[in-house]
Amino acid sequence: MKLDFEYGEGTMSANLPDTTDVFIPGVTIPDPPVLPQDWDSLYAETLKSLRNPIGMDPISKLAHKGSSVVIIIPDIVKGGCQPTSHRKVAMKAILSELYAAGVEKKDILLLISNGLHPRATEGEMRQILGDDLFNEFYPSGQLTSHDSEDYDHLVDCGYTTSGDHVIMNKYVFDADVAIMIGHTSGNPYGGYSGGYKHCTCGITHWRSIAGHHVPSVMHRMDFAPVSGTSTMRTKFNEQGMLMEEKMGKKFFCCDAVLDSKSRQIAIFSGYAKEMQPISWKVADQRTYVPFAEKKYDCLVFGMPTNFHYGNGMGTNPIQMMQALSAQVIRHKRIMSDRCVFIVSSICDGYFHDERWPYLRELYTMFQHDYMNVLPDMNRYGEYFATNQEYVRKYRFCNAFHPFHGFSMMSCGHIAEMNTSAIYIVGAREPGIARGMGLKTRATFEEALADAQRKYLPENPNILALPLTFKTGAVHLCMKDEGYDGTNGHAGDFTIMH
Repeated sequence: MKLDFEYGEGTMSANLPDTTDVFIPGVTIPDPPVLPQDWDSLYAETLKSLRNPIGMDPISKLAHKGSSVVIIIPDIVKGGCQPTSHRKVAMKAILSELYAAGVEKKDILLLISNGLHPRATEGEMRQILGDDLFNEFYPSGQLTSHDSEDYDHLVDCGYTTSGDHVIMNKYVFDADVAIMIGHTSGNPYGGYSGGYKHCTCGITHWRSIAGHHVPSVMHRMDFAPVSGTSTMRTKFNEQGMLMEEKMGKKFFCCDAVLDSKSRQIAIFSGYAKEMQPISWKVADQRTYVPFAEKKYDCLVFGMPTNFHYGNGMGTNPIQMMQALSAQVIRHKRIMSDRCVFIVSSICDGYFHDERWPYLRELYTMFQHDYMNVLPDMNRYGEYFATNQEYVRKYRFCNAFHPFHGFSMMSCGHIAEMNTSAIYIVGAREPGIARGMGLKTRATFEEALADAQRKYLPENPNILALPLTFKTGAVHLCMKDEGYDGTNGHAGDFTIMH
């Protein structure tokens, strides 16, 4: 069986056994039907959701003339930028509801919730919102991107009872109404984007994110495979609810369940605590896919240069490890105990130092000073997070925040925890991959032959995953698993504060 896998800016071919199974999100098992994708239909469905929110009043009752409003919008990483994307449609619908309630344009701020991701460029803001909204709000200073190091515009909310330090955006804290546009999309970090994940990761500080994106949370048994009841998810809910408690108001959420092409399947609005479990029930039908009839001994996929976090992710060794681990987190239910990954990556030494100015230093440090596994690096988290040169590059040069690298490393170790071996195929600088504990071979065929000699049974069960990083991902399950994403406890939040 000949298949093509992502590799650099193109593809690499592999000749795999004819018994190989293939899974492509949205193709092998179709996604649930999407809403009609014309603007008028999506706008009407969004208005219907906004006017019938779950667990709280509609915007027409929350806002009035003189109300200050902040609309929180996901950054470029997720959600699609097509003309009918959820962000674009929801923004127009929300603004119409605000204006009808008497809110004046001058009292509205649009805030990109990038968290520790790069602060959005003007070009990205145009992509996210479209020219009309960008031209309406940007020239007047009413469109900005969260700055987690701007202490003049942060508020300390104190600590959750489990000890997480919650520091949040002051514009949001001070507003009379805080509206979050989100995406209920499958995510290896706690099951789904949107809801409380949006605020706790998007408008906070590295110390808040250090409450959940760290080894003590991500290396727990409840983290992989991904679920809606992990300790990480509990912390998202706990931190989000503490924000609401300290603000004295609820976030008004408008979340869309998206398919593999970022198209709207359904739209839910309202109070995150009550809205999340309802939206998850719909999202589970696309995201937790009962596919496998057997456990797989070998997963085969490819890694392009540019995906998810940006250009260089498929060649930068720390980011490569995160991407490998994300596949473990999503697919651990269908992996055998001896599972081997075989992955194409051009791995040519391109770190994209402007976007990740600190990762080359982290990688070099990992090669020395008794650093045997990635968690050994975690003790340097605060040292890097407070490095003012790296912080300035985050604030003013559209770079990732330096602590983001530690969340990537915390995730990156999961691949080693859960596989027998990982082969990188086609690396132009193979020493970089070997420096992360990965094996290297020139071709898929050589890698598979070596794995069969050392790790795999005589006739291994192989699953090929073409387009892994070019489509909206799913979490694969066994066919008889009947998994709903929350262990049957949708809405059962273990909140400790």
